[in-house]
Amino acid sequence: MKDTNDPVEIGGASDKPAAGAEGPEELRRQIEETRSQLGDTVEELAAKADVKGRAKARGAELKDKASEAGHTVQGKAAQAGHVVQEKATEAGHVVQEKATRAGHAVQERVPQPVLNAATAVVQAGLRNPKPVLIAGAGVVVAAGLLRRRHNGHR
Repeated sequence: MKDTNDPVEIGGASDKPAAGAEGPEELRRQIEETRSQLGDTVEELAAKADVKGRAKARGAELKDKASEAGHTVQGKAAQAGHVVQEKATEAGHVVQEKATRAGHAVQERVPQPVLNAATAVVQAGLRNPKPVLIAGAGVVVAAGLLRRRHNGHR
C-alpha cells in the first residue's frame, strides 16, 4: 500500500522539495520551476486535446500537398504538350518534304500535255465546284456498288 507521504511524479519532478533545499528562496525557486514544468505539460495536453485545431492544421497541410501535386501535374502536362507539338511539327515537315518530292517526281515523269490537261481540269473545278462535287459523289456511289458486287452482295 502506498504511503500518502510518498513523492508523486508529475512531469519528472516530485511533490517533495528536492533534498537539500536550503531556505525559503531555494524552495520558492523549486516551486516556480515545478509550476513552469506543470504549465508546459498542461499546454502539451491542451494541444493534444484540441482535435478541431489539429484537424484544421492537418487539412491545411494536405491542401498544400494537393496544390503542390496539382502544380507538378500541370507542369508535366504542359511539358508533354510541348513535346507533342514539337513532334507533330516535325512530322508535318517530313510529310511536306515527301509530298514535295513526290510532286517533283510526278512532274518529271508525266508528259507535259497530260500535266497541262490536269491543270486545266483542276482550274475548271475550282471555278465551278458543283459539277465536280456531283461527279465525285457519282464516283463514290459507283465504287461502293462495284465493291458490293465484288464481295458477293447484291
